Amino acid sequence: MSLYTIVLLAVIAFVMFYAVMVYNSLVTVKHNVSKAWANVEVLLKQRHDEIPKLVEVCKQYRQFEQDTLSRVIEARSRVFNASQSQNMGELGKAETQLRGSLASLYAVAEAYPELKTNEQFMNLQARITSLENAIADRREFYNETVNINNVRIEQFPDGIIAGMFDFPPRHLLEFGSEEKSDVDVRKLFAA
Repeated sequence: MSLYTIVLLAVIAFVMFYAVMVYNSLVTVKHNVSKAWANVEVLLKQRHDEIPKLVEVCKQYRQFEQDTLSRVIEARSRVFNASQSQNMGELGKAETQLRGSLASLYAVAEAYPELKTNEQFMNLQARITSLENAIADRREFYNETVNINNVRIEQFPDGIIAGMFDFPPRHLLEFGSEEKSDVDVRKLFAA
């Protein structure tokens, strides 16, 4: 075997080894995105299950504004549907709507002293607030893994392997502009 053949085989072996390493690394990143999404989804499901309990407690107070409760229920349904379809754009909009309707619900509850002191209402409100914070943390982690995925599949030479094996870009989970702006407290109490 000539020196030229040995060098050529070594180069081919190195390229193949490198391609396998890049492929395996991309697979890891892809599964990290899926795992991060699963973590967000678990928290969304937990919150989805808690909201009807909160609405039911509020319904016990006959005068409680039905329009506010209807908005919460409708927003909850939109979040669930968007989550099931993994439509990040729609989920972001639905999350913004749900957060706004929950803020309105809490603001309206201020006008009901008996409801504000109801232990079940207070526990549910604290639980949902805790879930909101956890969702925000998991959303940040999800977006970071999506960013890593998207950068990797665009970089050279990873992009070549990603293109050959169809590693698609993923979408960030972004909430609407209302989520990023200051809360208009006056508007909440007018609801």
